[in-house]
Amino acid sequence: MKILIADDHRLVIEAVKAKLSELEPAIEFVLAMSVDELLASASDDLDLAVIDLNMPGAEGQAHIEEIRRRHPAVPVIVLSGYEDPTVMRSALEVGVLGFIPKAYSPEVMISAVRLVLAGGVYVPPLMLSAVPPGIVPGVNGIGAESPAPRGANSTHTLEHLRKVLTERQVEVLQLLSQGKPNKLIGRSLGISEGTVKIHLAAIFRALNVRNRTEAVVAAQTLTEAQT
Repeated sequence: MKILIADDHRLVIEAVKAKLSELEPAIEFVLAMSVDELLASASDDLDLAVIDLNMPGAEGQAHIEEIRRRHPAVPVIVLSGYEDPTVMRSALEVGVLGFIPKAYSPEVMISAVRLVLAGGVYVPPLMLSAVPPGIVPGVNGIGAESPAPRGANSTHTLEHLRKVLTERQVEVLQLLSQGKPNKLIGRSLGISEGTVKIHLAAIFRALNVRNRTEAVVAAQTLTEAQT
């Protein structure tokens, strides 16, 4: 396995390198401490790129977009000190497969990396918690049902939810609304049943529900809001 780590702090690089070494023996690490070094060292044979947003030469997330453009097949995870849901969403929208705040623990980081390497997308709870309670039509608070208004309000609510869920999570939600079990959802999307469960946990947080049954009710309401 070959992993690129790009950060302007040597201690961060060494800490990330040490933790990611647990993934498997004999990982080859490529290190970069500036945007110039990042662009020079990135290659198509990377298995993963973990990149900081704020480093010398960076202009917003332009360096992330450039890596995505040059090496579209390389999975990219952003590791950043930012904890703004808007920044997180912006990064995910350009195709990164995970956003890990530096305040998170090493165990969360390696779990997120394993998810991405397995074909999933890691969305931090901070981003999902940006959805206010009751944002889903028909669900008022945790699991409490109420009449779902139709029209402009439902459309606005659905659009808001799509901003905090990844495309894959929306796909899982749609299949969930059809009553499909986790195994069939995974088979339909080409992902493992374990990855489906991870996506469902994130969806439950975003929908402000406690379990699969309540999520199905919320998902069905969302489907109706589209018609």
